Amino acid sequence: MHPNQDSDKLKNILKGCLKADRKSQELLYKQFFGFAMNICLRYANNRDEALEILNDAFLKIFTKIDKYDFERPFNVWLKRIVVNTAIDAYRSQNKHHNHLDIETVYNLPKEEESPLQKMSYEDLIILTKKLPKNYQLNFNLYVIEGFPHEEIAKMMNISVGTSKSNLSRAREMLRNLLQDTERQKIK
Repeated sequence: MHPNQDSDKLKNILKGCLKADRKSQELLYKQFFGFAMNICLRYANNRDEALEILNDAFLKIFTKIDKYDFERPFNVWLKRIVVNTAIDAYRSQNKHHNHLDIETVYNLPKEEESPLQKMSYEDLIILTKKLPKNYQLNFNLYVIEGFPHEEIAKMMNISVGTSKSNLSRAREMLRNLLQDTERQKIK
């Protein structure tokens, strides 16, 4: 069953989860594992960290399933919880590790072309892992997830201006990383 379809089977599984039925929880976990894990991998530094975020998200899903509105698509609700759990993990692990040296920020060359457009999705994810965690999170939320800066600012407890600045700096750093990658390919 595709995660976007809220079929009768899924509704029965969700009703079982409302009753804390272990078998229903297991079925829900298995059904949405791939969907949720792909989201987690965008925010985590490695697969183990992504799995930890995923499991934390499913714990939240199982404990808050009574708040789910059965009239809305389940995968949207699940995605929101997974993204918020990833943000929570970011906050708890990276409170003091998000600072860049000022020379690093201001020595980035300016370019008009967008190397990001040349990249495959997988290449982009690999390169975003090299960004400082706050830039990576901001980039993922805006570019990949499609959240507006206002919402990102609320989720990350930052100003809208900081969200825009983080995105701009992340793009600049990605351009430099892409150029470095292209130079290595030429050698």
